[in-house]
Amino acid sequence: MSSQTKHSKIRNTGILFELLTRQITVDVLNNNKSAEAANILKTFFNKNTQLGKEYDFYRVLATENYKSETKANHLVDAVVKAHQKLNSSSLKREKYNLIKEIKKNYEINDFFMARISNYKVSASIYKLFENNNSDKPATKTQNRFTIVEHITRKNISTKVKEKELVEGYRKQEKDLRLLAYGILVEKFNKKYSSLSAEQRKLLKEYINNISNTNSLKEFIESETVKVKKKLQAILPTVDDKITKIKLNEAVNQADTLMKGRIVEDKQVVTLMRYYELVKELKNV
Repeated sequence: MSSQTKHSKIRNTGILFELLTRQITVDVLNNNKSAEAANILKTFFNKNTQLGKEYDFYRVLATENYKSETKANHLVDAVVKAHQKLNSSSLKREKYNLIKEIKKNYEINDFFMARISNYKVSASIYKLFENNNSDKPATKTQNRFTIVEHITRKNISTKVKEKELVEGYRKQEKDLRLLAYGILVEKFNKKYSSLSAEQRKLLKEYINNISNTNSLKEFIESETVKVKKKLQAILPTVDDKITKIKLNEAVNQADTLMKGRIVEDKQVVTLMRYYELVKELKNV
């Protein structure tokens, strides 16, 4: 008889994705040029990897919300069935190499020390997938019950009222990318008074398209053109010679944001600062 699978935090695909997303946020804010979290995420979590496909299954079960318990059970059945089609040997190999890369670039104990959102649900999804062929019905039933209860939740309670910046993402508040978004907003607001609509949109695009470099690159290029035009429009109104020279330099350097085939973290941070510059100049 098969023994009950214990939850392994270090092998839970949903948790690995969440912690890597958090690390990306920390690396960007700390201007850590040697950071590898973004590269690791893009390498192991994409549409062509078994890990990327498995994460999609985690995400669906963690974020979908049905009022009907019957629909919720059908969803779980469909996800479990789809998960069975994954190449298990490739998945194990990818997960082994992923953990190896994390250990290579980060202190593993510190990396896994963070509190995990929806830990119970994520652990139940992991055990449901791992115990799918188990002959212990009680084990599968308990895991399924936890997941179905989560999917059919009526309200998601929060102890702390969310700020206006996060309100627009309430339906996704259990999604890992929102967590990173919230941290970015909180940290950036400590340095600057408040985020503009453009800055909020940039952060949203950055988090939501972390694995879609083409989409993010197109957005960065489009926004760079807009920012450049705004700065050029402000130039004639500036009287101070030194400020005018600095502003001209900023306009000329804006083109560097559009160089390269992929978007780097520093480009996102630089565009955030350009938005801040435009906002300050308009206030003056």
